[in-house]
This record gives sequence, structure tokens and C-alpha cells, in this order.
Amino acid sequence: MQNKQGQEGTGQAMTGEAERRGRRLPLNRRLFFFGEEDFEGEATVLDISTNGCRATSLTEVKTGFVLKLSLFLQDQQWPLRVDQAVVRWVEGQCFGLEFISIRPAQRERLRSILMKAKA
Repeated sequence: MQNKQGQEGTGQAMTGEAERRGRRLPLNRRLFFFGEEDFEGEATVLDISTNGCRATSLTEVKTGFVLKLSLFLQDQQWPLRVDQAVVRWVEGQCFGLEFISIRPAQRERLRSILMKAKA
């Protein structure tokens, strides 16, 4: 039932909201991101699901950027790593990331964190 029109230009909010899948856990955690040509920045994750997250940053990102992520979660010694995430929408300093490539062990870590939080 969803159309693809929200993925271009002016449909940013529609894309961010309509394409969300899964439960989202509110967070306030540090995220480091890395892109092409030494592009990097720091953000705060506002919420997360198994498929993506919403974050805010002073570093400007643009829709379509492909990033590597290191997310520092509570009760975790090592950061959660996402090999490839795509910026799906940007609104001011907030943006939505979709996790495109995440190793199975990392995805299981994320699922476990989400399940414990819902318990």
C-alpha cells in the first residue's frame, strides 16, 4: 500500500514515518559515523529498531549518504557496528538511518537489547 513517491525530495517526513518497521526503543546514546572521503561525525541516537534508528547531529548529513556506524549502547563493552546504513530522511539536525548491512552477530546483539528493553 505504500508508494515510492516519499523517497524523493519533499516527501522526507513521509518516508521517515511510513517506512518504519518494527518496535522502536527510545535512547540517548552516542553514535559515531563514517562515510566516504574521510567524512565522519558524532550523533546522538534518539531511538532504534532492528532496521534503523533516528539520530541528531551537528554534522550535516544528506539523504542518500551511505555510512558505517559505531553505536555505544548501555551495558555493552563494545560498540554495536553497522557496516552500511543509508540516510533515508533529514529534518533539521535530525535524520533517519536504515541499516542495510549488519553482520548477523551484531543484529542478534541489537535484537537482544530490544527484547530486554521490552520485557
